[in-house]
Amino acid sequence: MKSYRKELWFNTATRVAFINITPQVNDCLRESGVKEGLVLVNAMHITASVFINDDESGLHHDYGVWLEKLAPHEPIKQYRHNDTGEDNADAHIKRQVMGREVVVAITDGKLDFGPWEQIFYGEFDGRRRKRVLVKIIGE
Repeated sequence: MKSYRKELWFNTATRVAFINITPQVNDCLRESGVKEGLVLVNAMHITASVFINDDESGLHHDYGVWLEKLAPHEPIKQYRHNDTGEDNADAHIKRQVMGREVVVAITDGKLDFGPWEQIFYGEFDGRRRKRVLVKIIGE
């Protein structure tokens, strides 16, 4: 069995962003040489997410609006976590909703997606470097 590990690094210019990372994961898959197996892709920061959905700008806009209604950034004092001097309690909640990781099957050397599926990095407390782990195992 083969094993492959790579970290992808991101530094978004905005506090909230959704980035299609499918091309980078495909690059990792090619580098790994795995033809049959699994790929795990996970955010390694507790204010960021990895999820699978459609690459459609209206949907991404809707995510941002919905998440902000669910866990608004301001007023910052509404969250006990922010009593520690932080201002990112909302980002922790948004990450919890959107998820930490995805696992995708690899079949014939390709990500085994359904129609329209793509992998995304979701950033909820940006403007600093963060990483995503890509771990691939298989034959």
